[in-house]
Order: sequence, then structure tokens, then C-alpha cells
Amino acid sequence: MTITAAMVKDLREKTGVGVMECKEALRESNGDMEAAISYLRKKGLATAAKKGGRATREGLVGSYIHAGGKIGVLVEVGCETDFVARTPQFQELVKDLAMHIAAASPLYLSRDEVPPEVLEKEREIYGEQARNSGKPEKVIDKIVEGKLEKYCSETCLLEQPFVKDPDLTVKDLISQKIAQIGENIQVKQFARFQVGRD
Repeated sequence: MTITAAMVKDLREKTGVGVMECKEALRESNGDMEAAISYLRKKGLATAAKKGGRATREGLVGSYIHAGGKIGVLVEVGCETDFVARTPQFQELVKDLAMHIAAASPLYLSRDEVPPEVLEKEREIYGEQARNSGKPEKVIDKIVEGKLEKYCSETCLLEQPFVKDPDLTVKDLISQKIAQIGENIQVKQFARFQVGRD
């Protein structure tokens, strides 16, 4: 099948990926647009994994204020170059992340940041709940591990479903942007403020 410039342009607009990658994706998928998008997503996640170890010394601090000034967020997102930090795609990602943090209220950046004593306390609570509900002892460990997984997906920013597209985690969203932009991107830190919260 002949891959036309219009097809490449259409795929670029839908994905934000470069011309050569779009041509390759369309060739690999025999011109099928949906298959080409899927191909680019799979390839992008692999690309993101390769770029994951590169230093992110540039970036932006983004902010978001919501609910009449009752909730505010600051987030630092790093990238490799100042050039990328000034691109609309990167700025949009920073804005989306700040908005997500305001809405989803994560407590930690990643699972690694959850203090061991917090996990231990949660483990005890879930174990006690399972025992009190009469569950057999042999399944309690599985129940506890499942609830710990859910706890991490609710409280760790990178594991939360992205508020604008719950089919993606925040980590998946960042991986897609890494594939589009071609640089490593990392959330460095964030702070969420809410009026009246002790």
C-alpha cells in the first residue's frame, strides 16, 4: 500500500510523533490508522524505558489553583533540555499533572516513597478486617496483598489513573510524552495545599 503525505500528516496530528516514525508505523500496519497508533504506543513505551536513566536537569514548576482558591498545587517536572521545557507539549503535561494532583490528592510520588511503617500499619488493618469478616486464614495474605496494591494505586501519583483518561496511569501518560518528545521526563516533587485540612 502507498503511504501518502496526508496519511502521515493525519497520524502526526493524532499522536505528535515525528514524520519518520509515522511513516514507519503506517508501513508496518499497511496504512491502517488505528493499528499505526497502536504500533506507536507500543514502541513509545519501549522508547520511554530506554530513556528512563537519562538526567533531567531542566524542566518547569507548574501550579494549579482550584475551587475558588481552596486547593492549590505546585509540581516540579524535569526534562533533559531547556528547549523541551519550552515546548507546548511539555507545558501542557505539567499543567495536566498539576490539575491531576489537585483532583486525585496523591500522598506519595511512587510506591518507593511510601514509608515502610505506613505499609505495615495498612497490612495490619487489612489483615484484621479480613479475619473479622470470617475469611479463611489461607486466603488472608492474598486479600491483604490485593488491598495493599489498591492502596498504592490510590495514594501514589505515578500509579493513579489519570483524571482526564482513566484508562491510562499517570506513569503511562508520562511514558507517552517521553515517546513523543524524545527526552526523559520525571516528576521530581509536588505539594498539594487545601484550605481547612489539618
